[in-house]
Amino acid sequence: MNSKIQKFHLQKPAYIYLRQSSMNQVRHNQESTERQYALRDKAIALGWPANMIHILDGDLGLSGSHAALRKDFQSLVALVSMSKAGAVFALEASRLSRSCTDWHRLLELCTFTSTLIIDEDGCYNPSDFNDQLLLGIKGTMSQAELHFLRVRLQGGKLNKAKKGELRRPLPVGYVYDDEDKIVFDPDMQVQHALRFLFDSFRLTGSAYGVVHKFSKEGLDFPKRSYGGVWKGKLIWGRLTENRVLGVLKNPTYAGAYVHGRYQSIKEIGSDGTFRSTAKRMPMSSWTVLINDHHEGYITWREYIDNQKNIESNRTNGEETILKGPAREGLALLQGLLLCGCCGRRLTVRYKGNGGIYPTYECNWKRREGLSTGSCMHLRSDLIDTPVINRVLEVIKPKQIEAAVKALEEIERREEAVDNQWRMQIERAEYEANLAQRRYEAVDPDNRLVAGTLEKRWNEALLKFEEVRHKFDEHKQKNRISATENQKAQILKLAHNLPKLWKAHSTSAKDRKRILRLIIKDITVEKLAEPKQIVLHIRWQGGAIEDIPVEIPAKYSDQIRYGDQIIARVRELSQNYTDAQIANLFNEEGLKSAKSKRFTISMIKWIRYKHGILGPVLKRADELTVNQVMDRFTVSRYVVYHWIERKIITARRLNHGSPYWISIDPQKEKELTELVKNSTKIQDQSNQHSKTKQ
Repeated sequence: MNSKIQKFHLQKPAYIYLRQSSMNQVRHNQESTERQYALRDKAIALGWPANMIHILDGDLGLSGSHAALRKDFQSLVALVSMSKAGAVFALEASRLSRSCTDWHRLLELCTFTSTLIIDEDGCYNPSDFNDQLLLGIKGTMSQAELHFLRVRLQGGKLNKAKKGELRRPLPVGYVYDDEDKIVFDPDMQVQHALRFLFDSFRLTGSAYGVVHKFSKEGLDFPKRSYGGVWKGKLIWGRLTENRVLGVLKNPTYAGAYVHGRYQSIKEIGSDGTFRSTAKRMPMSSWTVLINDHHEGYITWREYIDNQKNIESNRTNGEETILKGPAREGLALLQGLLLCGCCGRRLTVRYKGNGGIYPTYECNWKRREGLSTGSCMHLRSDLIDTPVINRVLEVIKPKQIEAAVKALEEIERREEAVDNQWRMQIERAEYEANLAQRRYEAVDPDNRLVAGTLEKRWNEALLKFEEVRHKFDEHKQKNRISATENQKAQILKLAHNLPKLWKAHSTSAKDRKRILRLIIKDITVEKLAEPKQIVLHIRWQGGAIEDIPVEIPAKYSDQIRYGDQIIARVRELSQNYTDAQIANLFNEEGLKSAKSKRFTISMIKWIRYKHGILGPVLKRADELTVNQVMDRFTVSRYVVYHWIERKIITARRLNHGSPYWISIDPQKEKELTELVKNSTKIQDQSNQHSKTKQ
């Protein structure tokens, strides 16, 4: 027995860790698998009972570069940290980990818990300095080995890719021939579908238009399966917008061979694990680009134009996160407005008869199910009018003159930058001439030195050309200079712009383009108190300005009677009738909420709505119909009969108003005798009493 194995080690379980980097190795490298399982016999020979030996083989087929996906390795680390392992068996250090971080963490835990590490070469106690040093070197070599393997493989791939010979899955429409060359798919239907896609994009100018075109024509689009039982088969189905963009952005269709379009980017997740994601790289970062490598469906020039067209159509890009392309429509601030609640872009909805009433809406919360209503909903004219007035006010001759002066200042700054570029070119030219003189001064027979100097001369010339090329690109991209004639036209624009803006010949799209030249974006903030909107305008120059806009009252509030009218009706109703109040208002020239003359029904509605009592015009000695009924114990019909026959005196203010009856003592005596002597009245009164009961 090894002297490093103590009795307390044998009292704890021994764990045998198995790992191979890929499932292909698991299937075909059976000898390595057998050797790892054979470590169980070695553990028994070293003194561990068979029932205390556990095999961890759940990580077979997984790479050892990270511990994130290796569940058995994580379990092993947890067992060691809890001092539940006597020894860890592995064929070699690379089986446990190829990452120094994971390896040294395991060593540190083994040191604290006195856990042994046993491989095919021997037994190691991490608590011992010499063993710890040796294990550290083994872990470093294991990680270095992985690095060397990766470098060799990637170098071979890159070398083959630079020659355009590295095979990779081809997009639909291309296949490899017998000589491994990229050729058109022999299926003419596939070729026709792709050519129709590119023709449709030339016609519509958008991926959505291509999808609509295919849908309208009832055409399917092919895609090739790259795995499973359908590997290599063509599958036809509905064309989607993502598929269109994938085809348009693939340079293979332009006859180019590209390597390095996507790059693996490592990120740290929220749980602390490493993740690798594929990221699309810009064209300037492509590792290999070989034009005219094979026959293309489109030219390279058309491919570049398509990319520019796609980028200009984006509504979520860095430069076009708001604007997007200017389109027709009456909403002039389309694409410039941001919601002050959620920060999303306000969209346009056209409503009314034929869509003549545009509105701005933010429906993000409702669309995402976070709310049942929109963040805000505003009429376009409510916002467009103050912004347009401010823009026309801002663009004045003096301000245009200031803009021209600023333009001249920018030109002066550009000239200073150009001087720096010229000096850099001059230095590069000097170094090239110096390298040339050194090469010419060397003895031609000394070929070793001459070859080195010639190489340096070539490198200096290439650097010189590169600097000149970059300077030319700089001038093309950043030149903002204007001629004197252009400056004069800018000054003239300040006088003609208001007239030009209101002209019928100026389309809504042109007005939108003018606004986008001046305004970067506008954040719309809706305030509850006071009831108004604040427009936070960010101008193209970087200045910020706030414009408050009063929110008009709702139509129901606009036609609602004001507090002054209601108070006046309440005051007059104590002594005047509704007709008298209406006549008084009309004589004073007052108008209703809808700018009409007051009527009796309007005054009645005001009194009903606000609970205003009418005037008390009944005299103290007058009786109502109900009071007469109760006094003589008769029905209502008898009282109305007396009023119609003028047996009793009654008055009313107007038709429909109640009767007020005057009865003196003599008339009261007559009516009492009349009721007493009339059997018909008594019968009606008795019947009325029973019904009432």
